[in-house]
Amino acid sequence: MTRIKICGITRAEDAMAVAASGADAIGLVFYAKSPRHASAEQAAQLAAVLPPFVTTVGLFVDADAAFVREVLRVVPLDVLQFHGDETPEYCAQFGRPYLKAIRVKAGVDLLQCAAQFSTAQALLLDAYVAGVPGGTGATFDWGLIPRQLPLPVILSGGLDAENVAEAIERVRPYAVDVSSGVEVGKGIKDAAKVAAFVNEVKRVDVQLSR
Repeated sequence: MTRIKICGITRAEDAMAVAASGADAIGLVFYAKSPRHASAEQAAQLAAVLPPFVTTVGLFVDADAAFVREVLRVVPLDVLQFHGDETPEYCAQFGRPYLKAIRVKAGVDLLQCAAQFSTAQALLLDAYVAGVPGGTGATFDWGLIPRQLPLPVILSGGLDAENVAEAIERVRPYAVDVSSGVEVGKGIKDAAKVAAFVNEVKRVDVQLSR
C-alpha cells in the first residue's frame, strides 16, 4: 500500500486532521525561508498532539549541523529529510533515518543519486524549480524515474487529489508526499482536501491490488 506524507504542517488542528485522515506521516519544515516554516518549539507542540504510529519527519535545507542537533533536542523527530546539497556523510551523522530529496530534471542521474545516498531510507523526488528547494507545487516528468531504482521512491511535486491516482499508477512509488495540493493557504491545510487526497490514494491502491 502506498504510504502518505502530508508536509508543511504549521497548526495543531491540521496535524490532528492529517492523523485522523489516515495519513502515515507529517512533515515539519525547519527552513526559515519557507512560508511553512516551524520553530523548534512550535514543532514540538505539533508533534505532541499526534497519536501513536504517525511518523514525524523534519525537513532541513543545508542547515548547520548544530542547528539540526538543537532541533532534535527539542522535537522528537522520527526521520530527517534533507532538501539541499547535503553530502551522504552529513545526512548520516545524526543517528536518525533520513530521506534525501532530489530535484528532478532532464540530465539528473537518479541511479547515481541512489548509489551516492545508499544510506538513505528513500529518495524523495521533487520538481526542479531554479532557486527553490521544494514546496513549489510544480510537477515533473515522471518518465524520468528509472523503474529499477535500488531505493524506495517517495513521489512529491505538485500532487493533489486530481492527479495522485495517475502518479501512483505510473510510478508505483513507496509513498507520496503532498503539501500545497491540500492547502487553502501556504502552511494552512484544508481537512477536506487532505481527506480527499488520502481517500484517492487508498482507492487506487485497492484498484491496483485486484
